[in-house]
Amino acid sequence: MKQNRFHGRVEGAGRICNAPGCDLPGEFRAPGVRPSGFDGPGDYRWFCLDHVRQFNAGYDFFAGMTPDEIMEAQSPTAGWESTTRAFRPDAGIDQAPRWSDFADPLEAIAQRARMRRADHEAAMEATRRGLNPDQRRAYEVLGLGFDADRKALRSRYSELVRRFHPDRNGGDRSHEARLQQVVESYNLLRGSGAFA
Repeated sequence: MKQNRFHGRVEGAGRICNAPGCDLPGEFRAPGVRPSGFDGPGDYRWFCLDHVRQFNAGYDFFAGMTPDEIMEAQSPTAGWESTTRAFRPDAGIDQAPRWSDFADPLEAIAQRARMRRADHEAAMEATRRGLNPDQRRAYEVLGLGFDADRKALRSRYSELVRRFHPDRNGGDRSHEARLQQVVESYNLLRGSGAFA
């Protein structure tokens, strides 16, 4: 397989162009239907030169973004405000498994993979429902499912305020930061379209 890096052409792979009715070699890669995610890089489509140009002319990177998200993505410093996985203090690893909780070490690894898959699925569901990252975090802080109604939101908020408020904990102010997160999350969700 020969690759021309300047043009992005991959020759000699034996692929046929994915455009309907085209018999030319598919030498140019384009994003597929399934995006990259937790379980791999996603799918690719392969086109001939004319069809990849046609695909690129109709591709909209900003499709589905709000104006604020578009402005943020176009910022010259976009991506620099967060650290990459390799340079985070935990290197992207949430926590080592407690090996003593598992009879089989592979089960510990599998449990961790299931948790990561669940996190990924929750992120995909939030995207499908049109929730931005702040709203998703607010659901997590309050411990609510995405299908919660206004009554469940109010009930959960009241429960958490009673749990973390210093007046309920003998003046213990160690939970103030958590209480502040609960209040901010409630105010954000209360004003969102899902609970209007």
